[in-house]
Amino acid sequence: MLKNKKLILLVTFMMLFSFAVVGCGDAGNDGDNDGKKKETVELLYVEWACARAQTYITADILENILGYDVDMISVTAAAMYQGLANDEADVGFTAWLPLTHGEYVKQVGDKVEILGPNYEGAKIGLVVPDYVDINSIEELNGVKDKFGGQIIGIDPGAGIMQATEEALIDYDLDFEIMEGSDATMVGALKDAIAQDEWVVVTGWSPHWKFATWDLKYLEDPKLVYGEAETISSIARSGLKEDMPEVYELISNFHWGDEEIGSAMALAEELGDSKLAARKWVEDNQDLVNSWLP
Repeated sequence: MLKNKKLILLVTFMMLFSFAVVGCGDAGNDGDNDGKKKETVELLYVEWACARAQTYITADILENILGYDVDMISVTAAAMYQGLANDEADVGFTAWLPLTHGEYVKQVGDKVEILGPNYEGAKIGLVVPDYVDINSIEELNGVKDKFGGQIIGIDPGAGIMQATEEALIDYDLDFEIMEGSDATMVGALKDAIAQDEWVVVTGWSPHWKFATWDLKYLEDPKLVYGEAETISSIARSGLKEDMPEVYELISNFHWGDEEIGSAMALAEELGDSKLAARKWVEDNQDLVNSWLP
């Protein structure tokens, strides 16, 4: 009987000790200063180089500096807006305004909040290698055969794809738009340039392809693709009240051509977005500190 009592006391002590160790560990790694565990931040992004770079850098800051857990989910542009409007995630990257994503913003209304802009001077349009000797969308039909009658596009839900559908009508283009992704578009561009062939793709800047190859936008006299735009982050309604620290970080995030260009180039060079984000954050401490709450 005495042995049983001793055994019970020993087990109880070990359980209490184990709980204390685990509790301290959680408070040190996953919690706020008051010991409460921080919530997981859900980030949505579209598979574009600029969006991917900003998402991974933000995730790195949230995890390694502010102590949050982060889930990153790759979605289409339409799904990004709907996910935030339905409170299925916290933040989205990235909103191209006023034209490219203007319709999406109208659809979700005040169910999301636009934060930013985080980048100014963004542009979309039809892009060709610099050696292609036409300069305007209006000239495309005259050289249709050289392009194989195709415009190489990205995912069908993207705003630039909708604008390109409008371009076919407004310019009466006898071309077919090929759906794909950022990766397939870049792959087609790379292959064509390697063989000195003509190719026309849906393009946007900022994007690392402009630092890799000599490219140009085809002139758009009818402004189907609009003029310069801004890129903003977007948040679900109520994020400011629920996660003020996260809200402030996202609101403070702003960078220019040099910073976003180096982030995209590093990700492409290393072939690992997470590793590239960690290195970029370490190399840009002053800028990162200016974003912190």
